[in-house]
Amino acid sequence: MLLSDVVAASESVRASASRKVKIAGLAELLGRAEPAELMPVVAWVSGELPQGRLGTGWRTVAGIAVPPAAEPSLTVTVVDQALTELAAVAGPGSVARRRELLTALLAAATDAERIFLIRLLTGELRQGALTAIVAEAVAQAAQVPSEQVRRAFMLSGRLPVTAAAAIAGGAEALAEFRLEVGRPIQPMLAAPGAALDDVLALFDGDVSVEQKLDGARIQVHRQGSQVHVFTRTLRDITSGVPELVQLVSELPCDSVVLDGETLALTPSGRPRPFQETMSRFAADPSFEEPRLTANSTRDLLLHPYFFDCLHLDGTDLLDAPLRERREALAKVAGEHMIPALLRPDPEAVAEYFDGALAAGHEGIMIKSLSAPYAAGRRGRAWQKIKPAHTLDLIVLGAEWGYGRRTGYLSNLHLGARDPDGGEPVMVGKTFKGLTDALLHWQTVEFPRHERGRDEHTVYLRPELVVEIELDGVQTSSRYPGQVALRFARVVRYRPDKEPVQADTIDAVRALLPSEPGPAQG
Repeated sequence: MLLSDVVAASESVRASASRKVKIAGLAELLGRAEPAELMPVVAWVSGELPQGRLGTGWRTVAGIAVPPAAEPSLTVTVVDQALTELAAVAGPGSVARRRELLTALLAAATDAERIFLIRLLTGELRQGALTAIVAEAVAQAAQVPSEQVRRAFMLSGRLPVTAAAAIAGGAEALAEFRLEVGRPIQPMLAAPGAALDDVLALFDGDVSVEQKLDGARIQVHRQGSQVHVFTRTLRDITSGVPELVQLVSELPCDSVVLDGETLALTPSGRPRPFQETMSRFAADPSFEEPRLTANSTRDLLLHPYFFDCLHLDGTDLLDAPLRERREALAKVAGEHMIPALLRPDPEAVAEYFDGALAAGHEGIMIKSLSAPYAAGRRGRAWQKIKPAHTLDLIVLGAEWGYGRRTGYLSNLHLGARDPDGGEPVMVGKTFKGLTDALLHWQTVEFPRHERGRDEHTVYLRPELVVEIELDGVQTSSRYPGQVALRFARVVRYRPDKEPVQADTIDAVRALLPSEPGPAQG
């Protein structure tokens, strides 16, 4: 298969607004791929590289000036081999060698292929729910139920591996995937909740009500003496959190998989700011706020608060209801469980909510006790209740400030994720909530994610997630999504989240009043 075939399919996905058309086009592409080509093709159309990070930034690839090839000749196999060789480059002379390999690859590419490769290498092809659409395409190409593909993907954590199994072995091969201790799975996510009484009524009171901690999501795996700790994005941070490793190694079990939060506490036991917790294991220290340094929090101990048990001593619990998973959790990690109320009345929930806020937490979580663990999905079975609306949005750009903010990148352009895998949908701007430290950080950090600029604005690749607090949303013709944020302010950046985990335009529209007034321009 030629690379140009992959490029054409990718462009058709970007150009179409129809989810059905996107899936059909990708399914046709996957159906034509040879077995050895399938895994790289699935990775590429998902916006990923099978080899992981290659150490090639935007400035490196954009600075290579060679004439394009007149006709397409690059095959999937040749490109995959070139990227594998690129990933292996290290040591003295690696910069020059990496540039040499990139130059040879881009010289053999047509204009369209070069654009695709540059976007792939710099991470710009990663778009929201694109992976979900590719998973549907895999199901269509393999002629198996999409739910089986999603579940196998959740358990394997690798869509190319799942696709290869589906197309080679069908439903029977997909059924072989199991939870593997030591291999992280996608975490279950919560949906924004409405009024307390409405959420309780939804589950007929059969719920667990837990504090929503302002910490960092962790997933811990233990098999015998081997312990692994993963972040929300499935990054292995084991070496950076020895206190968590020690605690998990002492739990009364042989094998276990736990889901929870971790956070640093003040001497009085109150949670420290989220940024201080995150700085203990940030993938890129430059993503921290400038007032924080790795040394300033290196000695802070992290405390785990587990809220789910997915496996215990050889028994997988993903499909068990939460009430059974909580029983297993109490058995293995009772003293480290997150505080919770079981089947409380509405008055108790309201009092618990006030207590959680007074203790310095974000709010509460209300979870159905009868629901299984829906890994990798944001469903109604878990709902988060906060005192104000918050959304995780994607930073699309920033305008240069004026007055006191002259010389700083200030007013943010904010986008919500397109659930069908398209470009993020702009829903508003804000400069509120930006501290002097954040203004400085944005001005230094944003050019590293730049994809263009004009006199007033620096436009960014969709890579940074920011948490925004807002009063609500209103209908608006000003932005493509026909909605706009009201009184939006920056709460914090979320280095623990990928753009795929940002809130969708549908989640933003769900905050519209039930009887919206006339559109605001």
